[in-house]
Amino acid sequence: MLLAVDIGNTNIVAALFEDNDDVSRNAEIVHEWRISSDSRRTGDEYFSILRTLMMNSGIECSAITRSVISSVVPALIGPFVKTVNYLTGQKPLIVSPDIYGCLPVHIPETAVHEIGTDLLCNAVESWFRYRNACITVDFGTALTFTVVDQNADIQGVAIAPGLGTAVRSLFMNTAQIPAVPLEAPPSSLGTNTIQSVQAGVVLGYKGLVESLVQKIKKDLSLKCGCAENDIKVVATGGLNSVLKPLTDCFDEVDKKFTLCGMRRICLLASGF
Repeated sequence: MLLAVDIGNTNIVAALFEDNDDVSRNAEIVHEWRISSDSRRTGDEYFSILRTLMMNSGIECSAITRSVISSVVPALIGPFVKTVNYLTGQKPLIVSPDIYGCLPVHIPETAVHEIGTDLLCNAVESWFRYRNACITVDFGTALTFTVVDQNADIQGVAIAPGLGTAVRSLFMNTAQIPAVPLEAPPSSLGTNTIQSVQAGVVLGYKGLVESLVQKIKKDLSLKCGCAENDIKVVATGGLNSVLKPLTDCFDEVDKKFTLCGMRRICLLASGF
């Protein structure tokens, strides 16, 4: 099996893929665990957590033959290298500029050390799935739009605060606005505080996403000559389900999209 560990600002997702060494084919995730990101934890602590989760799922660590780590939290890379090494007896692959040369997507030279590894994983997965221009909308701590053209060139990224980040900011910086569940209100005309915040954030973000996707399609078409109707749009990330019922701008919704891109990168970079 292949172990992928996606370290985000809010959550860490560890997933085990079934044995499948064909990088061009999709592979099923057989187990997945989600834990909180905490840069104060040590590698020993994360090792204990992951080992317990695997044991409870009946997973033998000896069955893991490959591993890959993508992290947007630099302080957690070292602890997780130690964790995965303890679990598998092998050093994991780190998604970093050291292995970008073996990937099918092309990164602008000015962005090699700028682009988040999660966004790169999304770009790689989008190219393998569509072999065409694609916008990946990732609903995480940040809301990101990663754009790949029809020639596998990463043309740019747009970043906004994530839905959860927006709601937490209101809660933490106002005296009378409570923590609000992220779900669509019955109307844009909020009649209480909770519905008012949901109208502003959830329905507001629907407009943000639809407007920005439309603008990106137009700009990408003008720059690269691809037809706007041919540009695919895929949604991923833990909070994509909030907007999924409210818009038809996504061609595909897949929470495992980033993890699948990590698996392909691991296979491509084996022995690099």
